[in-house]
Amino acid sequence: MSKLPRVSGRECIKALERAGFYIRRQEGSHIILRCDDPFGQVVVPDHRELDRGTLRAIIRMSGLSVDEFTRLL
Repeated sequence: MSKLPRVSGRECIKALERAGFYIRRQEGSHIILRCDDPFGQVVVPDHRELDRGTLRAIIRMSGLSVDEFTRLL
């Protein structure tokens, strides 16, 4: 298993946008992204640095592997 990079919420959002997600809406500091094909929805907190567990959950919900996510950064 690859080591998770340290990223901010904005960097995570940019990587997910490269993977086909788009910003659907924002509620407070949480940004909801959606992908239509295949359908998926991910919530990313707009924090300066994401915790490792939070980032791992975001990657799992997006359907990407850690290596794929790292390449998108």
